[in-house]
Amino acid sequence: MRKFGKVLLVSLLASSLAATPVLAAPSISDLENSKAEAENEAEALRQELQTLIEKLNQLESDLVQKGQDISQAENDLAAAQEREQQQYEDMKLRIKYMYEEGDSSFVEALLNAENFSDLLNKAQYMQSVHTYDREMLQEYVETKQKIADLKATLETQMADMQTMQTEYKNEETNLNDTLTAKQEEIADLDVQLQAAAEAAAKAKAEQEERERQAAMAQNPSSSDEEGTGGAGSSDSDDNPGTGGGSGSNDDYQAGGDSSVGNAIVSAASGYLGVMYEWGGASYSGVDCSGLVMLAHRAVGISLSHNSGSIGGGGRAVSAAEALPGDVVCYSGHVGIYVGGGMMIHAPEPGKAVTYASVNYAPHWFRRYW
Repeated sequence: MRKFGKVLLVSLLASSLAATPVLAAPSISDLENSKAEAENEAEALRQELQTLIEKLNQLESDLVQKGQDISQAENDLAAAQEREQQQYEDMKLRIKYMYEEGDSSFVEALLNAENFSDLLNKAQYMQSVHTYDREMLQEYVETKQKIADLKATLETQMADMQTMQTEYKNEETNLNDTLTAKQEEIADLDVQLQAAAEAAAKAKAEQEERERQAAMAQNPSSSDEEGTGGAGSSDSDDNPGTGGGSGSNDDYQAGGDSSVGNAIVSAASGYLGVMYEWGGASYSGVDCSGLVMLAHRAVGISLSHNSGSIGGGGRAVSAAEALPGDVVCYSGHVGIYVGGGMMIHAPEPGKAVTYASVNYAPHWFRRYW
């Protein structure tokens, strides 16, 4: 009976172990499928990000134009106010001469009329002066109000566009984070694929070694016929030489005249402390692309007033090759590199042109000199 119990216990343990599931490692085919799917998702994210960047670039152009429209409206409003004030002063002066100091002369002019027709003409002239003054003053008041209303509308539109820009940039950040996570997933799958491939190669080598050992055991004399030169015949494949890199860019020189780059930096530094203004391109106010445009204009280089165009033009320069005077480019922003990981840029509305680190967000460099 005791023997039967032992047998039963062993049987139960065996069945329990047999029922325990064993999770197999994913196959190379499964990993390749997962990687292909992740790469497709990453490509879709890149396309979505590219579309968003295009929207940001267009929105920046609209903001620049809107800023210029507001500046023009401010100038027009100031001119209208000046004309209104001048007309008011002129009207007061005429009233003063006609009524305060010129009552007697006005009456005398009427009494000295050559005839009744002349009297009416003079009286009508006096009345027309008043009518003209009233009409002109009213016209200037209305013009001033229209310009003020236009300026308010433009400012509301700009505020809405700036809100949209913030939303776009937040969406861009989220897309970048998602894309980074997907790229990390792809990199992890590459590691798994490499490990799986190495494991498969190792298993195959071990199997081939077992088969070779078995063959040698069956026919010991065959080992004497093995060649000695085969072991080193593939050294050149396992340890390739370095002479095949003739197509590399290691000897590439950045080029460009550093004195021109330094002059661009000098021109940009002249705007330090100038307040940010959308569409601005003067010492009274600049935006980011306006600053870069002005700094290059100082050395005779013409650039557009748009960060997207600036960031896509010129010549690409790596971070290691970047020199003072190069353009530091971000999605929707640009600045002038000054060296040492720093740049001069116009940050955002409400802030002045200043120095900043170039490493606060993903960036690249362009050179126009």
